Amino acid sequence: MGRTELGREPGARCAAVAARDVRVRRRGIEALRGLSFEIAAGGITGLFGPSGSGKSTLIRAIAGVQAAVVGELTVLGLPAGSPSLRHQLGYMTQAPSVYEDLTVEENLRYFAAICGARTDGLLERVGLLEQASQLVRRLSGGQRTRVSLAAALLGKPPLLLLDEPTVGLDPLLRRELWRLFRELADEGAALMISSHVLEEAGRCDDLLLLREGSLVAQLSPAQLTARAHTHDMDEAFVRLIEERR
Repeated sequence: MGRTELGREPGARCAAVAARDVRVRRRGIEALRGLSFEIAAGGITGLFGPSGSGKSTLIRAIAGVQAAVVGELTVLGLPAGSPSLRHQLGYMTQAPSVYEDLTVEENLRYFAAICGARTDGLLERVGLLEQASQLVRRLSGGQRTRVSLAAALLGKPPLLLLDEPTVGLDPLLRRELWRLFRELADEGAALMISSHVLEEAGRCDDLLLLREGSLVAQLSPAQLTARAHTHDMDEAFVRLIEERR
């Protein structure tokens, strides 16, 4: 694997996720087409691409909940889906995966009991301390997103998979969440964050750019702007696509 397409020299750091020719076929269509990459701990990897590019399928494959995965996919040194990984991953789906008829605090206590974790300080960290006793169904969309994020953070997992965590949020809340993501990475966690909003790419350490199930490139934001000769992330992505034609 070369630095230009895959971002880092093999073996340079212990990979949190390593993929070799990963393929997924869904409903007769190849959703992932031979993806190969590595991501390291202690950083934020942004997973970017238009709707239908395979972002959610890849995250599900890493989380071990995607069927029909072909190729080699290891997570924290183990095959994806290994039972021992269940408490090592924090997985936040696009739709809030919490109970609307429970309060914020009751949700966290429930999920904490399942994974044997503590909830200490989590509500404050995601900015929901004042909403602790509110039913989830009475929260705003952004607040529900943060409840799901808090559940994913239980147990301080070394790998966080966040599928479109900032979609539909106002700019201020997006900035607050990205500040939290950076804190988590600085504490040693590996984060994979999917988004179709390329302006968020500059907040990442490493980028995986997908299109139609294929990996366009893996590189840093600085490498992307240098290679595409523009600081406009949307335009940079378009230019990389045009390079491949």
